[in-house]
Amino acid sequence: MLAAVGFHFLTKLFAITPQNCNVTIQRARPIDELYSAVADYDLVLTTDAPLSQALNRRLDRPHLGRFAATPRMLASGKFRPRDDRDLFLELIRQTDLSWKHAAHVLENILGCWEETGELEAILAYDRFDTSGTREALSAIKATDSSHRDLASYSVDEGTDVAVIGEDQFTALDKRVLPENYDTISPFATNDFELPDFHIFDSTTDIIETVVDNISPTTADDVAIIMDQGSEYPSLVESAFEANDIPFYGGPGFADDDLIRTFLRLLRTAHATTGIQVGDVRPILNRICVSLPVTHDEKQFTKITHPSVEPIQQFCERIDEQTFGEALTTFEDWCETSLDNFRAELGQLGIQSETISERAVDDLRFYLDSFDVPVDRDDSGVLLADATAAAYVDRPVVFYLGMGANWTHQVLERPWIDTESKDRQYLRQFQLLLQNGTDQYFLVQETSAGQDITPCLYFHDLLENEFDTFGDLPHVSHSRRIRYDSSGFDKEPVEAEPTTIQTLSQSSLSTFVNCPRDYFFDRIVDSPDRDYFRKGNLYHDFAEFYVNYPDVIEETDPDSLVEVMVDEMAPYVDDVELEKLATEFEVGLTLITDFLRGNPPAEQNYEEYGQLYPDNFFADYFGRDIDSPVTERWFENPELGGKGKVDLIHSPSQILDYKSGSGDSAAAVVRKSSIESISDEPDFQALLYLAHHRRVQPEEKLEFVFFHFLDLLDEAITGDPDPEHGLIRVSYYPVRFEAFAGRKEAFDALCEGVAESNDRRKTLERMGYEAYAEFFEDQEFPEVDGKEELLNTGIATQFSAYAKGEVGDYKYVKNGADSALKQLYELQSKNYFVEDIDSFESFLRQQIDRINEYRRSTFPVEEPNFDRVNHRDLIRTDD
Repeated sequence: MLAAVGFHFLTKLFAITPQNCNVTIQRARPIDELYSAVADYDLVLTTDAPLSQALNRRLDRPHLGRFAATPRMLASGKFRPRDDRDLFLELIRQTDLSWKHAAHVLENILGCWEETGELEAILAYDRFDTSGTREALSAIKATDSSHRDLASYSVDEGTDVAVIGEDQFTALDKRVLPENYDTISPFATNDFELPDFHIFDSTTDIIETVVDNISPTTADDVAIIMDQGSEYPSLVESAFEANDIPFYGGPGFADDDLIRTFLRLLRTAHATTGIQVGDVRPILNRICVSLPVTHDEKQFTKITHPSVEPIQQFCERIDEQTFGEALTTFEDWCETSLDNFRAELGQLGIQSETISERAVDDLRFYLDSFDVPVDRDDSGVLLADATAAAYVDRPVVFYLGMGANWTHQVLERPWIDTESKDRQYLRQFQLLLQNGTDQYFLVQETSAGQDITPCLYFHDLLENEFDTFGDLPHVSHSRRIRYDSSGFDKEPVEAEPTTIQTLSQSSLSTFVNCPRDYFFDRIVDSPDRDYFRKGNLYHDFAEFYVNYPDVIEETDPDSLVEVMVDEMAPYVDDVELEKLATEFEVGLTLITDFLRGNPPAEQNYEEYGQLYPDNFFADYFGRDIDSPVTERWFENPELGGKGKVDLIHSPSQILDYKSGSGDSAAAVVRKSSIESISDEPDFQALLYLAHHRRVQPEEKLEFVFFHFLDLLDEAITGDPDPEHGLIRVSYYPVRFEAFAGRKEAFDALCEGVAESNDRRKTLERMGYEAYAEFFEDQEFPEVDGKEELLNTGIATQFSAYAKGEVGDYKYVKNGADSALKQLYELQSKNYFVEDIDSFESFLRQQIDRINEYRRSTFPVEEPNFDRVNHRDLIRTDD
């Protein structure tokens, strides 16, 4: 059989690790054997509809009337009659019950009727004897249904009847049975050896294996059994469609992509403010509306773009439309028709109903709860639900997943014997495992780092103790590399990768954290972020103020805040706008006060230019920006760096505006370390100072971060001090060993403390000349902290030296140690020649790495995943 159909490949495509240990269950009688046992009967009854079909297909003699059927098929004369949907429709037409209440009551009534055989048996249970139940019972009594047919039907006396699997029959099923009939067990007396489980690394590997082993010519010989609520059905269908493999079964009416999109559109239209473009992106894609990804984090109702105006108008007038009108509009957008869905809306009586939020919820509930009949071509691979039936009449069967969701859920109802029901489902599962001539169990042992629990029925059927599929007889399949597929259509391109010469500080930080994240930053568009746009508005304001202070001074601040709030409205919920207005008001005041009190020195710098002339306030006031000190761009191939300076405040000072929270100078230096890369690397100050020391060589330079919003509380409660929002990091054009002995360092060690302080008293009595003499030939050690510094030789030597110069007093030892610790502080919050030199070498190394990766591939390495921008695109070995 396998050689003809072509399912030999499973153990050939993968490296395998078999575990040899057999497990058995009671053998199910094959369908051909069951047919032989019942072939001479007039009527064969089973509760499994697929089994009845299979037996009918094997009928090899003339036969009057039905040969094999389920009790309900026999009584109603219909193939696979389903009452729940039809009766539900009657309930919502004939009663005042809400849809959810009607569905709940109907489920209980039908369930009790099946288990007890009596329609009104449910009234014997006080908890269920309600006005809603009685109202539903009246409607059900008056409505034709297969349940009602079954309750009144009986097989003619004298009919030779065989019953397969009588213990699967409910009390209502048994009402059709004649007084005399023969029972046929679906099980044999011997054992069935379960096939090994095939364990794969991922769902993708399982789907690829299934597709590799099926072709259009063998599709009719294959069934696939899986949990319809899992990820497998959609993946299998997509893979089959991509490979032109026919199939039927699987997801039903409610899973139609267009229907789901339409319902999502209705929900979006009724949603409160806060829906972003990214939330409606699936709708836009489905109706072929193109909108740049940069809009994804903007409020959908607040963006201005011609392609989405019709959808915005649709959402605005959603309460004025009927379901039928909305569906017509949607069909026009999609250039298709949904006639079956329109007919279903008619069945529900809501086609002409106005689209309220509750009506949309009811419609979604209905589609989730009831199967709407779908006409299908019954050729190709049969996709079957793991909990629907016991039989699939195909020679080759793939079982996918086989996890805990394959276990039936037994409702807790007083008319249900849970132990008996569990036994029924266990027998059904036992039969399910033995379908076909060849069975393939394709599973995963783990997913997302968690063990996958096998279907609980395995614990009842098998004597082995196990927790995962790996504890059972299995074959492990390693990841494979495919060479037999050409992949996507492509044309060869002969082109050398371009060589980069410079990096910005943000790209450098991204690259050192995760090279592959840097790569995706280059090729994937990202949405505009609200905090980026807000920060840009502050920067634009500061730049415009430096260029036109008189214009700002003469303008009503409230009008500026108003236009800034309008600009941010697409990004922010309405409830946040008032808070944002307050923040803008305070932020503009703080920037204005700072620049008014600290105007920059106007000077031309040939090493800087203008790259992005756009400015929100320049456009608003109709002015041009031409200052040589604001928003100045540099690109330095010799250094390997590029960037934009917010403000060249003076020849020796660069200033950067920050609307976020600030740290400290020591934190800035720590995050720029190249010896131990931070989880939050930030090389801005280092890079900009490395360039600016070429502009102002041999000068002390200062990089200043102005975290103006850190002064927000001060501004609201009193007079803020701009100095409290400044973080200053200095660059000294000397090596630290030389700096340590300078008068500048000596003075810094004495400043800011009382005259009685041990450090100041020791140093002042020692005097600068003696202090400088000690450090003249000293090498300052590289240590990781102040305490480690005090355990080095320089600490011992300096303490002894200080005692020799000042005297052997206790405060001298304390003062000497304090001076060294303060020197460490100075080193840890400033940059020196060796720091910039090392950084420049590091920067060139990173550029070389990037150029090498551009010729090969970008690795993942070991990033801080909390800091990556494209986590979903970065696949690791884990």
